[in-house]
Amino acid sequence: MEKQEAMRPHRLLLEGREKLLISGIEQVDCFDETGAVLYTVMGRLEIRGEGLHILELSQDGGDLSMEGKVSALFYTDRPEKGFWRRRK
Repeated sequence: MEKQEAMRPHRLLLEGREKLLISGIEQVDCFDETGAVLYTVMGRLEIRGEGLHILELSQDGGDLSMEGKVSALFYTDRPEKGFWRRRK
């Protein structure tokens, strides 16, 4: 089992469903104006919404900020292959 101290911190801050700040991102899998699939230190994170766009992405630090209307956030521990493409 991995030590928690070895992992980067994971934080998620949603301000008024319009601005989203996330830390602890390992990979951005998919992104468009209706949603995103991210892999974080805490598992797979799917974001759904409207008019989403990335304001800032720090690949070194694993931080991301985005704006738009956020309608849902989902975490899973394992990837679901093809899920992003099936929902469109």
